[in-house]
Amino acid sequence: MAEEILGKVLAGGLRNKVLVSTKATFPMGDDPNDVGSSRFHLVKSCEDSLRRLGTDHIDIYHMHGFDGNTPVEETLKALDNLIQSGKVRYIACSNFSGWHLMKSLSVSERYGWSKYVAHQAYYSLLDREFEWELMPLGLDQKVATIVWSPLSSGRLSGKFRRGAPMPENNRMMQGGSHGPATNEPLLYKIVDALDETAAETGKSVAQVALNWLLQRPTVANIVIGARNEEQLKQNLGAVGWNLSTEQVKKLDAASEMPLIYPYWHQRQTLKLNPPPRFY
Repeated sequence: MAEEILGKVLAGGLRNKVLVSTKATFPMGDDPNDVGSSRFHLVKSCEDSLRRLGTDHIDIYHMHGFDGNTPVEETLKALDNLIQSGKVRYIACSNFSGWHLMKSLSVSERYGWSKYVAHQAYYSLLDREFEWELMPLGLDQKVATIVWSPLSSGRLSGKFRRGAPMPENNRMMQGGSHGPATNEPLLYKIVDALDETAAETGKSVAQVALNWLLQRPTVANIVIGARNEEQLKQNLGAVGWNLSTEQVKKLDAASEMPLIYPYWHQRQTLKLNPPPRFY
């Protein structure tokens, strides 16, 4: 339905002024062939999306997740064929592990096929695991990042407060995608730092959280969700200005989280394994 609605908007002459992105892989029905990144499913999914969008090409076509049941070679060859046919301009992935993405890039390079140019990933001040493996990989292989859930299912919107009841009808209660159970001490520590920075900048808590993301290495774009026009305008107010280095450092310190293995071990020898440069 989202594709059909967007298609009606594009019919007004906007098609060449926007980049259209959509996805495949996840189930679209109960049929065994209606899921995955097989050649059969990708070709059908792409053609169905083109029909719903009312366009002849998709600018960025995402694999919504890694398909461990289909050979990587089959997936990438099918995607390369879609590009060669003009139905797709660029390909991207989403929610891949580091080895999923690196194997895919290696296979594409081996056969001279089109490579993933972007990775749509879960990343926010409250969820910084992306920095441990996927960000260094993106830097090394020149794969951009498109961030989903940049406000961590609304937890960084300014509505979640220490000692206050959970907001009614929030994104998490609606069953939206989000990470592990909320680490409340960490959340409120981050919100305190966001409040201070919002007061310094004259921006909202959500705008500060989004602006922090837009300054991170590899981040090219963020997926914002708005249930009304006012929220959309608020989110768009995150661009056109930048946090200072000191403000970014304050937010980094507030949102720092314990590393898991092997990353804590690698951080013991920073000369051998330098983390991404944020400043």
